[in-house]
Amino acid sequence: MKPAAFLRGTLWLTLGLFVAASASAQQPPPSPPVPEATKPESPAGPRLDPKALEVLKASSVRLTAARSMSFTATASYESPSRPGPALVYTTRSEVTVQRPDKLRVITPGDGPASEFYYDGKTMTAFAPGENLIAVAPAPATIDAALEAAYHSAAIYFPFTDAIVADPYKAIAESLELAFYIGQSRVVGGTTTDMVAYAAHGVFVQIWIGAQDKLPRRARAVFANDPLRLRHQVDFANWQLDRAVAPDTFAPARAAKAKPIPFAHPDPGPAAGAAPPATSASPKTQ
Repeated sequence: MKPAAFLRGTLWLTLGLFVAASASAQQPPPSPPVPEATKPESPAGPRLDPKALEVLKASSVRLTAARSMSFTATASYESPSRPGPALVYTTRSEVTVQRPDKLRVITPGDGPASEFYYDGKTMTAFAPGENLIAVAPAPATIDAALEAAYHSAAIYFPFTDAIVADPYKAIAESLELAFYIGQSRVVGGTTTDMVAYAAHGVFVQIWIGAQDKLPRRARAVFANDPLRLRHQVDFANWQLDRAVAPDTFAPARAAKAKPIPFAHPDPGPAAGAAPPATSASPKTQ
């Protein structure tokens, strides 16, 4: 899955605004493409360090083999400010996955709380504070459901690369650069292997547990972002192959919530209409 279209929450007047809060708020602002003349050339082809690929593949194998997993993802993302220096916003997501077709994401953060559920048949976005709910049919796998949620309602989770069916395959075809940095004994309370790689227009530095092969931190910058805003996800509380209760993947308060469309938060103004006054991402200060 491509980070530019998928790698990578709120609600104002519609749930469409809500469902995008933890997602679209974390995407970088649209940026003009880098002129061809400024793009680095690699006449010798991709620069791929075997040690870096080994670490990335080992982590992918560990994540792919887990039939269920849960973790906490704390995401920090920078946003431009009027004075100039970037501001930082943060969300925390409690994530539960059961392969191949179940996902729950509970996200409080710097803005309205959001909840997302996928049970193999439907996707549900729920705003507990406003008591709004949107439900839509969903494809049969987590990967396909995440992609459908992104295209239909701009929902994106910054930890997507950790829960897709094959994390390494998701980046392998577009790897432009990968190198091993060394080890850290600071991040995640354990020894981690540090790797940097570039794929799909995103430069990523990732910290992966040297023993358990689980991600502890990922830090990304989008190549086409002229401000070079930074996006970071810290992973904690990993639990793999634990039993998951069947009612985990449905909102308990759905019956009393007000239904609204499962839709993109900003479908665009009608012809001749003034632009909306609200935004799905935190306002620039």
